[in-house]
Amino acid sequence: MNNIKLYRKRYIPDETVYLKNDEIISADDEKIITKWNVLKKRDDFSHGASCYFLKKGIKVSKFINKEGNIIYWYCDIVDYEYNRAENSYLFKDLLIDVIVYPNGFVKVLDMDEIAEAMEMGKIDDETVKSILKRTSLLLNDIYCGNFDIYVKCIKDI
Repeated sequence: MNNIKLYRKRYIPDETVYLKNDEIISADDEKIITKWNVLKKRDDFSHGASCYFLKKGIKVSKFINKEGNIIYWYCDIVDYEYNRAENSYLFKDLLIDVIVYPNGFVKVLDMDEIAEAMEMGKIDDETVKSILKRTSLLLNDIYCGNFDIYVKCIKDI
């Protein structure tokens, strides 16, 4: 898909990974849809699909096991930088994650990492405000029964 390169940056642990094996299914100004296999072998899931909602700053991934069953939907709060010269996106994982299980159970993870990243000087107050607003938007959509707007584009991948 026009040789777009995707990178994932994490603050904790501090790492940047080139997602060279992610297959881009579609990309436009609103979203990028990919399918992928795990980077490191795992027992709980083997592959999945993701949708980066560029304007919302939310990435939703479908985690699938070897038998083809959905384990859960994993939602990352993200920022991104686009490099036109390289045709690449650097997606910054902004720490808070939301997991939605097939039975509807919702789990919020890694809120403590925001405080840790602030203490380490890796994120500032404005970034924290943005993270909290995006997480609130996502959780409100989930609790109001609107999670399908995030998963419909990768449901059948």
